[in-house]
Amino acid sequence: MNVEILIALMGFAFASSITPGPNNLMLMASGANYGLWRTVPHMLGISIGHAFMVTMVGVALLRVFEAYPILNTVLKVPSAAYMLWLAWKIANALPPEAKEVTGKPFTFLQAAAFQWVNPKAWFMAITAISAYAPQDMGVWAGSMIVAGIFAATNLPSVSVWACLGVQVRRLLGTTTRLRVFNVTMAILLVVSLYPLLTHSG
Repeated sequence: MNVEILIALMGFAFASSITPGPNNLMLMASGANYGLWRTVPHMLGISIGHAFMVTMVGVALLRVFEAYPILNTVLKVPSAAYMLWLAWKIANALPPEAKEVTGKPFTFLQAAAFQWVNPKAWFMAITAISAYAPQDMGVWAGSMIVAGIFAATNLPSVSVWACLGVQVRRLLGTTTRLRVFNVTMAILLVVSLYPLLTHSG
């Protein structure tokens, strides 16, 4: 992989990882509700889970989608349904007191599994493999290089959102404010589905 492609891939990985999307909105909500330390497994699950997804897309799934484009559309239905359910859970994650949050944050495995129903994660993986995977290193090596760069760029990016959530938590202070915040995050999560589900690529 030459330097220009490497820089371009890092730029794409950073831009797509730091911008708002389902993962980042959920991390912000988790940081606000559970704190940074309890959100760490969620962050690691996103970064490592997405890296695994990128590798699998590069090795096999991209070829399947090229042969059967309808599968890409079919996947959007359960993905949208699951994310709507998550939005409902976030909206109803209401603590009896602002400092005593009930419920549990995402585990590592839950966050990793979520990548497979996250439309933005699919878009990021397919685009990264299609545009930046080196063609002269073999399918496995090329896919793993892209996945490794993505993971290294993704973790610091998603951590920013969890930290933002922690800072927001300090400003909330009351159950009412936390309720408004959670409902707002839930609405933004639903809204984030629109451009992803209507993307034709």
